Amino acid sequence: MPVAPAAAASREAAAVQTRGLTKRYRGGQLAVDSLDLTVPRGSVFGFLGPNGSGKTTTIRMLMGLIEPSSGRARLLGEPMPRAARSVLPRVGALIEGPALYGFLSGRDNLIRYDSADPTADPRTRAARVAAALDRVGLGAAAGKKARAYSLGMKQRLGLAAALLQPRELLVLDEPTNGLDPQGMREIRTLVGELADEGTTVFLSSHLLDEIEQVCTHAAVMTQGRLVTQGTVAELVAATRGRLSVTTPDPADAARVLKEHGVTDLLVRDDQVTGELPVTRTASAAGEEPAVDLADINAALVREGVRVRAFGTERGSLEDAFVALTGEGFDVAG
Repeated sequence: MPVAPAAAASREAAAVQTRGLTKRYRGGQLAVDSLDLTVPRGSVFGFLGPNGSGKTTTIRMLMGLIEPSSGRARLLGEPMPRAARSVLPRVGALIEGPALYGFLSGRDNLIRYDSADPTADPRTRAARVAAALDRVGLGAAAGKKARAYSLGMKQRLGLAAALLQPRELLVLDEPTNGLDPQGMREIRTLVGELADEGTTVFLSSHLLDEIEQVCTHAAVMTQGRLVTQGTVAELVAATRGRLSVTTPDPADAARVLKEHGVTDLLVRDDQVTGELPVTRTASAAGEEPAVDLADINAALVREGVRVRAFGTERGSLEDAFVALTGEGFDVAG
């Protein structure tokens, strides 16, 4: 049966696509439940979710490491795991940390990885290994035994292994694990460079500020189900910003705000923040403040509160994540 033009175009536009993807383990545990995920080609896609949400199980199914119970997945337009032999050479991956030979140097580990790739050209191996090491900042440590590498250096080496050849898709599971702030910045820059070169980057992370800085798109999982997906800008825009008041009278300000329906009040030094009461609407945003900000400001002034700054803070990806999952910020999984 021929593929409909719209369906074919959708597949071509997606680096990763799943429909009804489900994984149920023995004993009945449902790890991933009817996942419909679309990762646009050329995007930097953040895959988010609290511990046990099904992120790593999903990645394992995408890479053909485990079989789904039902549903289907496509990588670069091809069905997985059926087309794994032809697809995986076009995909680089770092999943749950790299498997390294501790007695070999970083360089020799990469040579071993590359030698196991039937599509790799042995004539260019040495040059490609050197380039991959330099790209992740391990050129100077290439001759050191891998067992002497720190956790962050091992992560870098695993990323270098994924970059030994040009890849259309890069799948990274917690790529900044163990890295210091400088290392995180370097990986962020590298991911941006790869995206500029046309590589689709699919990464899972619990560092939401990192995701917000580097990703163009994101999806949120919780309890095995997809909660939302879209551009990062759309996810952030759907989150209400908190009201923020800067004043030398924070206690009085908090009292007035509470009287006007502001909830979840937090006082930090001279700043008071809180959630505005909302009224559901049929607008695109879905809700709007139930009180006028100008009225709140006027009430603060009437009560003698000295207001130095007043307004709403921009919502963040963290705010969106917490609203969608009920989980806190540091949610590895």
